[in-house]
Amino acid sequence: MDTAFLLTLLLPVAVVSHTLELPRSVQFKVGDRNELRCRMLSCPEKVKFVWTALGDKPIFATPKTGDKETVLIFDNVTKNHANAIVCRAACGKEMKELTTQVNVYSFPRNPVISGYDHLIMGKENVLSCEVSSVYPSEYFDVEWLYENRVVHSESGDFDKDAVSIPYTFTPSSEDDGKAITCRASLNIKGVPPEEKTKETSRHIKVLSAPHNVEVSGETAVSLGSSLTLTCEAEGNPKPAFTWTALKPDGHSVELGKQRDLFMHNVSLSDAGTYQCNVSNDLGNQMVNVSVVVQAPPVDTRIVASPQSSLKEGDSVTIFCKSSGVPVTRVVLSNVAKTILKTKEGAETSVTIDSVKLSDTSMFVCEAFNEYGSQRTTINLNVEAHLLDVELQPNGTVVSDRGSSLVLSCQASGCPHPEFSWKNLSNMSVHRQPKTDGSLSQLLFDPVEVEDEGSYVCEVTCGSIKKSKQTEVKVFSFATCPIVKSSGPSLAGERMKLTCTVQDVFPVNLFQILWLDGEREIWREESQSFSSGSTDLTSVYSLQVDAEDQDRHITCKVLLDMHGVPPSQVVKTASTTLSIHYPPRATRIIASPLTKLKEGEPVSFSCLSDSFPAGRMVLSRVVDGIRTELKTIDGVETSFTLPSVTLDDAGIYVCEASNIYGNHSDSLEITVKAPPRNTTVEIFPSTNVQEGQNITICCRSVSFPPPAVVLSKLDSETNIYSLDGVFILMNLTPNDTGLYQVNVTNDLGYETEVFNINVIEKRLDSPLGWTDFLTLAIFLGGSAALLGLVLYVWRERKKGFYDLTKGII
Repeated sequence: MDTAFLLTLLLPVAVVSHTLELPRSVQFKVGDRNELRCRMLSCPEKVKFVWTALGDKPIFATPKTGDKETVLIFDNVTKNHANAIVCRAACGKEMKELTTQVNVYSFPRNPVISGYDHLIMGKENVLSCEVSSVYPSEYFDVEWLYENRVVHSESGDFDKDAVSIPYTFTPSSEDDGKAITCRASLNIKGVPPEEKTKETSRHIKVLSAPHNVEVSGETAVSLGSSLTLTCEAEGNPKPAFTWTALKPDGHSVELGKQRDLFMHNVSLSDAGTYQCNVSNDLGNQMVNVSVVVQAPPVDTRIVASPQSSLKEGDSVTIFCKSSGVPVTRVVLSNVAKTILKTKEGAETSVTIDSVKLSDTSMFVCEAFNEYGSQRTTINLNVEAHLLDVELQPNGTVVSDRGSSLVLSCQASGCPHPEFSWKNLSNMSVHRQPKTDGSLSQLLFDPVEVEDEGSYVCEVTCGSIKKSKQTEVKVFSFATCPIVKSSGPSLAGERMKLTCTVQDVFPVNLFQILWLDGEREIWREESQSFSSGSTDLTSVYSLQVDAEDQDRHITCKVLLDMHGVPPSQVVKTASTTLSIHYPPRATRIIASPLTKLKEGEPVSFSCLSDSFPAGRMVLSRVVDGIRTELKTIDGVETSFTLPSVTLDDAGIYVCEASNIYGNHSDSLEITVKAPPRNTTVEIFPSTNVQEGQNITICCRSVSFPPPAVVLSKLDSETNIYSLDGVFILMNLTPNDTGLYQVNVTNDLGYETEVFNINVIEKRLDSPLGWTDFLTLAIFLGGSAALLGLVLYVWRERKKGFYDLTKGII
């Protein structure tokens, strides 16, 4: 056969390829109504269209399909419409598809400027420019313009509903009334020019608190003349003025709310400090001015300190001073006109360290200035002393051994008293007293048992002698009792508790009580007497069981002695019983549920009661295989799965153990998941000859196992399968088309779409190379189907099933 003729036979007949029209990308404005057209004009028959999205979200549009074209209608464009969309078209057996990118933008309003109308002069102010309802925000640029020049610019952030750009500005008074502009630009291709840039301008208002405050006018005036003070200040808004008189006693009197302060016929009471308070909405500033009224000396005073009635030997200071007007000189003298002190200025004083009866007299204070003088007097009276003695503590004092005790003897009515101390028991005091002026103290540091007794303080002042007496009692109760046990015990054994209190005195006044909570269970009293301190001990024996764990036993020691401070009368010590026992009440808790959905969190709490605390093991058991999840020494542990998967299902066991035994508890966790990772395999191929059979195998991961439905997209017939296997017998050209597999359980579903092409048989044609090729394809498909059946049979033999039963 000729080679050229053979090649001619082998070449397939040319097939016309149809063209699908769809724009590569579109730009839609949020809120508009838009359409997306996909058409195939070259197809001689009705075209079958399918719209799908590449992204994992719905298309959010309504399709309207004709014979040659399909239109996606977007009634009200939102940000959710941004997507990559695929148009698939079938012209007979030929499939075509194109992808377009739907882009969305939003720029509905002009920028809004805030903060421009209340800028504070000389301070950093923040102006804000906000562009709302924008998308995509990362493509927006915002510029601040001042006097037609860009002073600040920024770009928007990703995934924001609004772009807000601040501008920090420190204005001066020259900036008031000038314009500032915010310009926003959307840098995306395809947006109309009139939609790309929008701007807003506002006039700046600069505010300032009052400043440059000054007071003018004469501040030194003669008595009876007039006074005018003027207050000046700058500020925006225009400031208000308030004049106030500040009185020496701290009070203030408002004089008026005007710029000028005028006073007619000034008196001495008008001298002092005046305050001008300048204020507006941004703040206030105050300035003080002192007004002096010139006149002869007034308010001249003579004062004796501490007082004018004195006891012989007291110290006194006589003050002579004048105020209210300028004073040039003051003179202090006595009634005999003997000058005691002269001083230039308004004040002087004289001190007499120890007055005598002869110092009883009149003293004169006289003040001078250029306008005249003023004179004032005081009488000083000196009397003899009246002695009085006070001893503290008084009566009977009870003191703790080892503490500090001070007996204080206070003499009053005598400037130089003489002290002596006596002990009525020993007639001599072995402690050394400390005397300072009118106070003499006997210090016991530390107090000892032998310090008990009666003490007398005697005071002499000239020919007068007086005394006071007190009694000292001593006790020793320095430390809290100490409770010791015979050690930890098992249930049923006896335990001894020993309570010891050290170094107590007087021992015959002490009692020891044993308490169970508030209930008294044993009492022991001391009947002996000791001249010194000693230790007291009490032993209490009891039989324990498991319920006595953590039982509190208290040793209470009481001192029955009048005068002891309440805080030192009773002292206690407690012990907690320690009983050993094996683990019990072991439990495992899952929160919030034991039946979960994939992705939900679950926490396990493993609790037990044992002493001593042993080891806690939290583990999972799957198919008889145990896996330890957490091990800890103690009686409590926990474990959290932040997001469960199908692999986390199983039995969870909590086991507690110590040297005396072990105890455990368990629970079962189930995990549900919707279908996912769905795959479809077609044997022998999606292109088969008329009359052949096709096996469709569907795999999916889920729990509980899903239902599987096969349907032809242009037919209403549905085929159900429990194992995910469908066999289509004796196919005809009418079976050509798009098919869909839907995998569904209680939690969700997944779908897969595929195409089957059935090739029509040619009748009465001579056997050619295509017949041999068809036979080979059929034999190969049969072999593949046989291999699949063998694979499923082997997997079932191993107990593993991977089609539609929720593989874990």
